[in-house]
This record gives sequence, structure tokens and C-alpha cells, in this order.
Amino acid sequence: MSIKILGTGAYVPEKIVTNDDLSKMVDTSDEWIMQRVGVKERHISVNETAADFAIYAAEKALASAGISGSDIDLIVAATISSETLCPTVAGMVQKAIGANCPAFDVNSACSGFLFALDTAVSYIMRGNVKKALVIGSERLSKLVDWSDRGTCVIFGDGAGAFVIEPGDGYLSSMLYTSGGNEVIEIPSFSGSSPFYEGEIKHPYIFMDGQETFKFAVSKIVADIKKVTQDAGLELSDIDYIVTHQANIRIIEYAAKRLKMPIEKFVVNIEKYGNTSSASVAIAFDELVKSGKLKKGENIVMSAFGGGLSSAACVIKW
Repeated sequence: MSIKILGTGAYVPEKIVTNDDLSKMVDTSDEWIMQRVGVKERHISVNETAADFAIYAAEKALASAGISGSDIDLIVAATISSETLCPTVAGMVQKAIGANCPAFDVNSACSGFLFALDTAVSYIMRGNVKKALVIGSERLSKLVDWSDRGTCVIFGDGAGAFVIEPGDGYLSSMLYTSGGNEVIEIPSFSGSSPFYEGEIKHPYIFMDGQETFKFAVSKIVADIKKVTQDAGLELSDIDYIVTHQANIRIIEYAAKRLKMPIEKFVVNIEKYGNTSSASVAIAFDELVKSGKLKKGENIVMSAFGGGLSSAACVIKW
């Protein structure tokens, strides 16, 4: 038993912050950001939370699938930016859509959506879940140091969601973690314990750009090759690659190393920036809505991020 994608949905907040807007806040420019990252604008929350984004994306995915929240047997949400540790984002979605099922969050940074998807697939393959809702949702704007031009130009807010059910479309997958905080770290609230004598850190994203770039390119290439081989396919059999939108140069380098045309890669970083665990789901939803996908086509999804972590899978549409 495997799965198929029954419906997809995505949501981004209305407010758009352009590169020109950021150039009034930090020492940067549209040219500098486009050359180094490939982001033109990003959507930023004014008064919505990661849970709000997740609910909106979930509702769109349910509508796409033609079902209601009461039909869902499991909700798995990926996030690193929830306003609350409890209740979970998945729990807030469950209440909002009227589901009566287990709901929980997972955290593997930008790889989180594919970790959540693989988790939900496992439940379906056990036979005790018929329909699952998988979500990636992030309000990264709350984790960004808006005075740091090296990171504030990269990230954006948004959410994406899949509804999945039993089928034969999940051909292979892999998950990877190499633990450590040397390359990417996002500290949480340090608390106010009068007994704690450890280091107090600001809860902002820290990223070693060069090391992140090297890790990302090497893992995209290796992971795509592995899941394609595991699915019994050749790279030439892959019709589309939906990868995490972190940096246009990472995608371009990966395409060159794989000797695959850049046209096979779904790219929307210019409009949204890096939305972490929401990134792959938003890009996949755009691919679906474009009408380009044809039945039987093979799509690779690939992600990488903090942890350090990476994940990939092959989907037959």
C-alpha cells in the first residue's frame, strides 16, 4: 500500500515586503539580494499566526480534495515558528476544520514538511488511516533579526498543505539528520529561571551561509539521485523537481551537477523567499494549479535545512 495526493492548498499573508522596502531598513539593495539569493519580495504577517496560515492552507487543500474536515483521520503539521508549544498548530487546525482525529506537530526545520509527509504515509501504510492532512506552516518573520541584512532578506511567511489517501503514487523516500548547531541554529525562549546559569541567546535565526550552501547543494544532488534510483527510475524519467526554495543559486548549482535542465525545477523563490517547512508544499501547490502536471508523471520533492536535515521522495502523479 502507498498513497496518492488527493488535494493541495497554500496560503500566504497579504502584506508584501519588497527588496526596495528592505533597503530602507538595512544596508542592501534589490540588485544585491537578487544576485545572491534570488528573492524579489516576500509575504509577511501583520496579525496572523502560523496556526492561522495552516488553517487557511488546510481549508484550501480540503476544498481541492472535495472532502470536509470530518473526513480526516490524521493531521501532521511541520513548523518551527508556532506561537504556542501547546496547543500545536495541528491541534488548532483540527478544531478549525471540525476533524475528530489525532493531530500533532513535527520539527525538522526546512525539511519538516517532507518529514511530516513521510510520517503520515507510514500511518496510511499501516492501514489505520484512510485520509491524512499534512501541513507546513511558518511565520518566520518572528524569528528574523530585522537589523541583519544577511538573513532578513531571505525569509517569508506562509503555509502549504496536502490531503493524502491510499494509492500507488509514493514510490520512494528518504530522511536524513546530522545533528548539531554549528551551521544553523534558532534558539528558543531561554526562560526566566533564577537558577539557570547557561548562555542566554536571542531567539533569532543564525546561519553560516557558506556551510549551508555547501550542505544544501550536496544533499539535494545526493538525495535526488538516491530516491530516483530507489524508485527504479533514471533521472531522465523525472518530469519535475520541487525543491526547498532557499536560494536560487543552490537550485542552479544542483541542476548543473545533476545535468538536468533548470526548466524541470519548480522555482518560486522570487515571490515568496524561504518559507522553511512551507516552501515545498507551496511550490507543489503552484505546480498543481498551473495545470502542467499530467497523470503518470514523476515528481521529486527535495528539502534541506537546520538539524542539519534533508529529505526527498518520488511521487507519481
